[in-house]
Amino acid sequence: MILSIGKCLPPYCLEQKEAASFAKKQFGQHFKDIERLLPVFESAGIDTRYFAMPLEWYSTGPTFEEKNERYITLAVEYAKKAVEDCLQNPFYLNEAVSCEDVDAIFFVSTTGISTPSIEARLMNVLPFSSHTKRIPIWGLGCAGGASGIARAHDYCLAHPEEAVLVINVELCSLTFQHGDFSKSNLIGTALFADGTSSVLMIGDQSPIKERTNMNSLPKVIATRSTLMKDSEGVMGWEVSNEGLHVVFSKSIPSIVANWLEPNVLQFLSSLNKSTDEIDYFIAHPGGTKVLTAYEEALNFSHAMTSVSREVLRQYGNMSSVTVIYVLDQFLRNGCNEEDIGLMAALGPGFCSELVLLKWEKGGT
Repeated sequence: MILSIGKCLPPYCLEQKEAASFAKKQFGQHFKDIERLLPVFESAGIDTRYFAMPLEWYSTGPTFEEKNERYITLAVEYAKKAVEDCLQNPFYLNEAVSCEDVDAIFFVSTTGISTPSIEARLMNVLPFSSHTKRIPIWGLGCAGGASGIARAHDYCLAHPEEAVLVINVELCSLTFQHGDFSKSNLIGTALFADGTSSVLMIGDQSPIKERTNMNSLPKVIATRSTLMKDSEGVMGWEVSNEGLHVVFSKSIPSIVANWLEPNVLQFLSSLNKSTDEIDYFIAHPGGTKVLTAYEEALNFSHAMTSVSREVLRQYGNMSSVTVIYVLDQFLRNGCNEEDIGLMAALGPGFCSELVLLKWEKGGT
């Protein structure tokens, strides 16, 4: 059961037209048709994005070492703020939850490297018990938001009296490749952004449920993970001495249209559900074309993706974090008891993560 959500945005807000100007300077000399390519910034459906560093910093060509050092320092800083927001959030909770009440941390990220992993470093700046279990998850990209919820649900089934945190930190901008003039890097520059989220989840027997401020709470009913074989080239990283280079296939919307539909329908059918019974579609907004492909594949109206489109417009694609912001917005809009929600996210592998949610009686 999902009890609370916390968020943290980095300090530098960039309008999309500023990002387009930056890209023109970075890529202009290497694309004869740069003016034909720049409209991707306008068609991305994004107004603003948030970044960990000021725009001029990305023009200096920082090394992989410099970028990763920033990732470690800032991931701990932002995760701390998101956790505090989650555990003390008056919208969700009538009484704060202490770090000592958290039995396990699932830390999800794909945009930097750290050993010990970030949640270990976080435990040195927040008063978690030294016995808190740590489950770092790396490499799921945009699918990591839904996957983190699914794996935390599995944990709560095994430990119904416990409480866990799912922390997502993605600093996509720190992977920007100053000297990479590929179209994938240009598209990534138009879409990706930075953000952090924290989700408090509890088992059915957790006493912390009494602290909810919500009339109804989303409970995970079922999950499904699916891997498309031999599809490593669809999405992911290529690693070089300069760092992480984005792989972003133009075939993603067509894959959504052709591959996701039977996957979703089989998942719902196994639960004796149909798409007609879905009240909320909590979709990771990978881009406007992906959201349109979702609508066409699942026969959903444009209204079903309106919240995802709004999150994309305000924040861009924050990789695994984005779907958590979408869920947060649904909860803030108000959801009714007995309603059904389908969370969906796609990521490297190529893979999909599906989570079926049902709203149950809260504590007020």
